[in-house]
Amino acid sequence: MQMDDIYVYMADLPDGIHEMVTPCCDGYTVYIDLKLSDTGKKEAYRHALEHIKRNDFEKDDVQQIESEVRR
Repeated sequence: MQMDDIYVYMADLPDGIHEMVTPCCDGYTVYIDLKLSDTGKKEAYRHALEHIKRNDFEKDDVQQIESEVRR
């Protein structure tokens, strides 16, 4: 599995959103909520990587995707 390039940005995300991942032309962009603790930021990044590894961007059922990543 190739992960391509991963670009990470700290952003002021809405409450309850710890990270967001979007595919881009040469990899993925990950936004981490800057309000999280250092540990929270690491966990959010790990969670984002799981979505990338699982290629979740081609799936439709968000609830199932999140359920499977949390296991």
